[in-house]
Amino acid sequence: MLDGVSLDQLRSFVAAVEEGSFSAASRRLGRAQSVVSELIASLESQMGMALFDRSGRYPKLTPAGTVLLADARSVVSGVDFMKSRARGMASGIEPELSVVIDVMFPLAAITEAAKDFREQFPATPLRLYVEALGGAYQPVLDGRASLGVVGSLPLMPSSLTAERVAGISLVMVAAREHPLATYPGIVPRSELSRHVQLVLTDRSELSAGRELGVLSPSTWRLADLFAKHAFLLNGLGWGSMPLHAISEDLAVGRLVRLEIEDLSAGGMILPMSAVYSLSAPPGPAGRWLIERLRECPSKQREQEQAAYAAAR
Repeated sequence: MLDGVSLDQLRSFVAAVEEGSFSAASRRLGRAQSVVSELIASLESQMGMALFDRSGRYPKLTPAGTVLLADARSVVSGVDFMKSRARGMASGIEPELSVVIDVMFPLAAITEAAKDFREQFPATPLRLYVEALGGAYQPVLDGRASLGVVGSLPLMPSSLTAERVAGISLVMVAAREHPLATYPGIVPRSELSRHVQLVLTDRSELSAGRELGVLSPSTWRLADLFAKHAFLLNGLGWGSMPLHAISEDLAVGRLVRLEIEDLSAGGMILPMSAVYSLSAPPGPAGRWLIERLRECPSKQREQEQAAYAAAR
């Protein structure tokens, strides 16, 4: 008997609960009240139990109806989700969007974009990876991600194409207790070489043999940006960090910005690009996300300027 339960029956059941009466449910569903009442009655018959207590003016859920309501809602929403995804696929929208984001990209910008993405593409699940350096390219190369928002490598893989998204400000910093933090004036490179530099290392082989931003012969290498941040705060070395990630540390003096010989006083700009396979360009959801992330730089620069002013 239960194999004959229909979606119409479940929709009528859920609508009657949410609207408070069979008549209100019929108006919501655009069906005659008698049809809605019959659908619910047949559902109860198939279930072998009463879902509503009809002794009062308005139907009330029975204990059994209360338990089964969650299941009915789950079935109805699951079917609606499947239909929405099928419509999206028929119109070219990706059934799932897998994205890898460089760890240097502002997390706040990613989460804000993800909120908007959920509203724009409710039937398209988002799968997100966060990696550093060549590790951010690898999921796109091996097919785990269809789109990457990544920093620059000396040599980009020829199978990928790129388009500029943003520029992230990088600054050299040390803890306030570190000897470099109290160095008078611009720090010469000869002085840097006397201290350990904390370097973000590549978990992939894409930058093997190439040193990116290494200025000291003495290095500690960390594969996690948040670990690097913690090491910097504890005075275990000096190094570069994205300005947006340490703005509060600079403002309260936990970290000190270093002015280094031959480096711009304003820091360095790390170009961030959207990359994807030439043979599989992004669909509507991927294209929307790229454009949404492009909105990040102007807001980010305002925050960075405020942080820089507070730290001076």
